[in-house]
Amino acid sequence: QVQVRQSGGGLVRSGESLKLSCVVHGNTFEAYPMAWFRQAPGKDRLFVASISWSDGTAWYADFMRERFTITKDDAERTVYLQMNNLKPEDTAVYYCAVGRQYGNSRSAERSDYPHWGQGTQVTVSS
Repeated sequence: QVQVRQSGGGLVRSGESLKLSCVVHGNTFEAYPMAWFRQAPGKDRLFVASISWSDGTAWYADFMRERFTITKDDAERTVYLQMNNLKPEDTAVYYCAVGRQYGNSRSAERSDYPHWGQGTQVTVSS
């Protein structure tokens, strides 16, 4: 039912920027919380940012605060992650996550996001 398609990512140098996109079909997009997670090889999948379905309020993990920005466009059914001043430690597979209708928009828990994108590799060189 819910289809999640990611785009963007790639190889960049330290200090550069990158923007990820995630298009969602099969739901009333504006009523669902959205989030981004990332997972480095051999590591757990970690919360990056989320955005409210109600008013667009965003929350961020401390380690990307003031560098990453999550936004969304309800008409385009798209959530974005603008990543600035990228660092080698940001290297990971980034996943777009869809929560439950009218669900918790601030959750950093994987279990609160039942639908996931395929993942997008972001590699930051020194």
